[in-house]
Amino acid sequence: MMRIKFNGKMLDTDFTNTLDFFESVSKNDNDVWIVNGFATKEKIELSEDDELFCIERNTLPPFDALDAMMRARHTPKLHDKLKKASVAVCGLGGLGSHIAINLARSGVGLLKLIDFDVVEPSNLNRQAYRVSDLGKFKTEALKEQISEINPYISTQICTLKIDEENLAYLFKDIDIVCEAFDSAQAKAMMAQNFHKFYKDTILICASGLAGYGDSNSIQTRKIAKNFYVCGDLVSGAKVGNGLLAPRVNICAGHQSNLVLELLVNKE
Repeated sequence: MMRIKFNGKMLDTDFTNTLDFFESVSKNDNDVWIVNGFATKEKIELSEDDELFCIERNTLPPFDALDAMMRARHTPKLHDKLKKASVAVCGLGGLGSHIAINLARSGVGLLKLIDFDVVEPSNLNRQAYRVSDLGKFKTEALKEQISEINPYISTQICTLKIDEENLAYLFKDIDIVCEAFDSAQAKAMMAQNFHKFYKDTILICASGLAGYGDSNSIQTRKIAKNFYVCGDLVSGAKVGNGLLAPRVNICAGHQSNLVLELLVNKE
């Protein structure tokens, strides 16, 4: 007899492997079986305190069970650590909107979203907005979208333009800040001034992500203590070399992936 957690509740079982256990509780072959955050139907030896879920296909689970199921899919111990974290995203264009959605899907507990602009038709080629969002503030449109993706995290919005004055108070109690501005001047202001106020807070910036092709040139670099830059550091937007969704998304993936790595490894 051992004690495991099944569908969010503690359970005593005599089964010694996952295959036998799931075959005893699963209703049909289309159910999804999750073992400690990993979807698998392989035969795995059960251990004390393992976390298992059986999720029915094409069935909306009760709302109070959905969070536990998402936690299971994120990998429980990882999810519990991310749930306690806070990340700010500065600029909610192609980079920032996708960074925020990546982090929301990953279960980061608090997202602070900052932008002053509204959604325009020119944004739709690369940013995470829909035609129905046109004319809305990006902060409000993105918060609404995130609430439909992961309603179990907190989302704070600040509809304003970041400058040297408000920079001094916007990021208190934030673990990591992602810079995702379109403007080179705004990027420089952030990089030059951020650590004057937050010397122990991680800043992740982006530089060089325009155009298409050459995906592997986009890299993550540690520039200094608590300061990272993602991108190729070269490819700026210009005539004939605009901002396109795939390469922008690659850089957004680098930034959000680095956030997860740093949060998980944080002591």
